[in-house]
Amino acid sequence: MSTGIAKEACWSLNDKVALVTGAGVRLGRAIARELAAKGCDLVLHAFKSTRDAEELAAEIQGAGRRAVVLCADLSRGAQTLKLAGRAERAFGRVDILVNSAGIFWPTPLKRLNEKELNAFLDINLKSPYILSSEIGQRMRKRGAGAIVNVACVSALRPWKTHLPYSISKAALVAMTVGMAKLLGPQVRVNAVAPGTVLPPEDMSSAKVEELRQRLPLKKIGTPEDVAAAIVYLLEAPFVTGQVLCVDGGRVIV
Repeated sequence: MSTGIAKEACWSLNDKVALVTGAGVRLGRAIARELAAKGCDLVLHAFKSTRDAEELAAEIQGAGRRAVVLCADLSRGAQTLKLAGRAERAFGRVDILVNSAGIFWPTPLKRLNEKELNAFLDINLKSPYILSSEIGQRMRKRGAGAIVNVACVSALRPWKTHLPYSISKAALVAMTVGMAKLLGPQVRVNAVAPGTVLPPEDMSSAKVEELRQRLPLKKIGTPEDVAAAIVYLLEAPFVTGQVLCVDGGRVIV
């Protein structure tokens, strides 16, 4: 028996224009690839990994989608602001924003100073804030759009070895919720909080195994796991202001 309530279809990604920051390597690269596979045209942001981003752009173009690389130092607010405008002009609009770029390193107690905190806040918080505000308002005027921020499980359970980093990601989660309220109903804003999906290159195999054994799922994730979660959040029409942990259960142990 019909309830008379129409079910809203998922938001199709086909022919959407997506800006992915930090798209040259690692997680950002996997996200950009997945969005291209779903039919998006890509604006690929890079800074130090421009050559990698150019290679990815060629790969995406070879698969039949449009792609362009834009370089910007996201630690500088003026360059971030300029990137927002350049991204909009690249293909005439930006329908999807994925704030993936970030910095990460350990900060022992003796390094808990203002300089360290500002470094993390500039990249991990201020650049997503500027891009979400600038591009989000334009999405809102056009009547539709979606933003996903890449946070971290440390935003929910701070790591004592990475406190400034954890603080920046916790603030990013707060920004996600606030932007969802400000930009709705036209624009949905969500976040993913990855756990161990790309261990630091200098992490020993023994440490990686130790982390794996602590997880309820007993496995290390992949960038593709995070990319799939982002696709879900982008396509889900009734989800906003949420943080989806993609961590093998790390946040619950």
